Amino acid sequence: MKLIFSDEFDYEGKPDPTKWTHETGGNWHNEEIQYYTDHLENAYVKNGKLTIVALNEKMGTRHHTSARLTTYGNFSFKYGKVEMSAKLPHGKGSWPAFWMLPDAIKEGVSWPLSGEIDIMEYAAGVDERAMHVSLHSLLYNHSINTQETFVASLESLTEGFHKYTCEWAEDKISFSVDDEIIATFYKDKRTNGESKVQSEEGWPFEQNYHLLLNLAVGGFFGGEVDDTQLPYVYEIEYVRVWQ
Repeated sequence: MKLIFSDEFDYEGKPDPTKWTHETGGNWHNEEIQYYTDHLENAYVKNGKLTIVALNEKMGTRHHTSARLTTYGNFSFKYGKVEMSAKLPHGKGSWPAFWMLPDAIKEGVSWPLSGEIDIMEYAAGVDERAMHVSLHSLLYNHSINTQETFVASLESLTEGFHKYTCEWAEDKISFSVDDEIIATFYKDKRTNGESKVQSEEGWPFEQNYHLLLNLAVGGFFGGEVDDTQLPYVYEIEYVRVWQ
């Protein structure tokens, strides 16, 4: 496979603007309570790592800040292997994620028809061992409780760096942690083996997608926030994509 994108974070300062763009603001889905900024305090590169930090500070009408980074406009792709090495944050209410959205969502196609690929989601305050991988589409999404999701029970996700990998092909998408496959979803079948409609409503994963890294606070997935446990710190050693 050929490496077509990488950030090794071998520099210092703000995330490389030729690769990452900050998405800012305080109005987000899923009942999250953070305000995403482009401040250095919320996302910086130092000592070979990108660090995303959620802080207990007021911004607008919000009382917590954090960062959300996307490669949209700089890099997108269709099919390949995506990998991140990261150390996940401690803290009740923290919600780090590594995921993908299609470019179409920026061009007028609404969610969930657009599709979504979640490579890693983690809510330490809800379950310290549970790491989620998911696919979302119009027919299969959490809003109607039909999402294609797998929950891996893993130890020590916050104690060291682990590899989170997605291998995306035309007919299936597999997810791995530390090179061990934990889930595979197929185009023509649901997880339980039932037949599945082969259409963009059920499998919108045949178009260009971009990457996202973010650290949310609270929400229906992050859960109740304990301000005494902030700051939350999400560290990433690298992000790589091969085709």
